[in-house]
Amino acid sequence: MSGDIVRLAADATPYVVAAASAYGGTVLAHTQEQAATATIGFGRRLAQRIFGARAEDEEVPEALADVIGDSADTDNQAALRKAIRKALADDEKLEADVARLIKEARETGIQVTATGERSVAVHTNHGTIATGDRNNLPSGSQ
Repeated sequence: MSGDIVRLAADATPYVVAAASAYGGTVLAHTQEQAATATIGFGRRLAQRIFGARAEDEEVPEALADVIGDSADTDNQAALRKAIRKALADDEKLEADVARLIKEARETGIQVTATGERSVAVHTNHGTIATGDRNNLPSGSQ
């Protein structure tokens, strides 16, 4: 397996993790809904391109389901990265498409970096982001 595929899978994984965290089990559902942020929308498009768009009631691949269940778990992220890497290695057209999408994202400034427990990565946020236990958000916060 080439180093390019390994690097490409590593580059794609944080976007897919962000989308899986935001959309849960419907991350692969093909809908007209606009994404809340550019990063999440991009991650969703990547996930759908890599794993295929599906109906909302269809199961998602195990590695993606595990990230949906706990996106902060680094073992889940590693398993997803491996599944992405395998998909890229098995399909040269997919590899080229994902490489082009990642390049375009970088050129437009879409980046995802989230490290540590309960970290959050968003491109643009127009609302409240709360992590941790016992949050006391004001009434009406979204």
